[in-house]
Amino acid sequence: MAKRIAQFHKVSFRQFAEGWTTTFGEAEEAEIHRIYDSIKLPRRATAGSAGYDFYMPVDMTVEPGKTIKIPTGIRVRMEEEWVLKCYPRSGLGFKYRLQLNNTVGIIDSDYYKSDNEGHIFAKLTNDSNEGKTLELKAGTGFMQGIFVEYGITTDDDVQIKRNGGFGSTTEKL
Repeated sequence: MAKRIAQFHKVSFRQFAEGWTTTFGEAEEAEIHRIYDSIKLPRRATAGSAGYDFYMPVDMTVEPGKTIKIPTGIRVRMEEEWVLKCYPRSGLGFKYRLQLNNTVGIIDSDYYKSDNEGHIFAKLTNDSNEGKTLELKAGTGFMQGIFVEYGITTDDDVQIKRNGGFGSTTEKL
């Protein structure tokens, strides 16, 4: 039986609105509320699926060679010594060469307590060399996250606590 080690949550409305306006510019608060209220928590498609599908908050089009940034409105609480690894949905990668700009998104267990509430963003590029435009409809899966257990070295003595998002841990080295 699989270990139950995590739970997805929405970030607060305040945090989502901040991420949304930073990404797309000013918008009506009512419109941001409508988007926030429609956010679906990640789910597995079948009992045999390893990946939890992340869903589009709104319709977006990604032209060949173009990049979009998606504030998902999602955060995840997980046990220590686990990580959530995020990848494009397999079919989108196969059909459109859709790629995460950081190749694999790594969500550490302590990211949940970060000053941005652990808000997971995805930056996607349509790397199609066949001229295919990708239409991503609100509510459809675009990324999948897989939980993986990890170990550390016997002489590891790190005591530093996280407070930030992407790249924040390298600033402390």
